[in-house]
Amino acid sequence: MGKALVIVVGTAIFVYALFDLIATPGHKTRFIPKSIWFVALLVVPVGPLLWIFFGQKATPPGPSAPPARPRPSAKGPDDDPDYLRGL
Repeated sequence: MGKALVIVVGTAIFVYALFDLIATPGHKTRFIPKSIWFVALLVVPVGPLLWIFFGQKATPPGPSAPPARPRPSAKGPDDDPDYLRGL
């Protein structure tokens, strides 16, 4: 069971790194060209981990969500003039 888990996790990391490498534009790789990263990913046993931790340039976080508009606070029935008129 333990060996199977290691194989499944290793395969998942490899597939993730491979698709991430393919989807990354060439100018956003660090240290070496994208083609050499591809070879390292396939040949070096820890290639997928090297790609995940060192392969991409850090991208700045996107714009944050706009600030929420304040909602009007709920009025109690004793503060509502329409309610008081009905009494």
